[in-house]
Amino acid sequence: MRINWGTSIVIAFALFMSFILYFVIKVQSNSKYDNELVVDEYYKKDAKFGAEMVRVQNAADLSEKPAFTAANGEVSIVFPKIYDSSKITGKVSLYRPSNKKLDFEIPLSLTNSTLLIPKKSLVGGRWDITIDWQYDGKLYTTKEDLYLR
Repeated sequence: MRINWGTSIVIAFALFMSFILYFVIKVQSNSKYDNELVVDEYYKKDAKFGAEMVRVQNAADLSEKPAFTAANGEVSIVFPKIYDSSKITGKVSLYRPSNKKLDFEIPLSLTNSTLLIPKKSLVGGRWDITIDWQYDGKLYTTKEDLYLR
């Protein structure tokens, strides 16, 4: 039996499509590959984007900003001494882009100007840290990306 060039092209296309389809099914069915959205309620978050930009601009306009340091796997957030730490309220969100299960939030209640996030709560890699805080009735949002070893 002899196969002409038209039949060979059809066979080549069918093999190529089978090859691609195999990998699509493998990625969709394997739990090792995470196909989740970055944010659960994307549209609700997007609707509040304008208010968030106002808070980010408020933080950018500050003369002294909170400082982030990562040492020995711990993260410390230090607020400038010009702020009365008992009047600072809010929350700190730690977002891990590679694994949603590691994300967590902690309330921001300070007795001194430093908030320490312990090593046991963090694994090595990239962390996106967002502080939504309030001081004297004004809202601020401070964001920082940190890499822990």
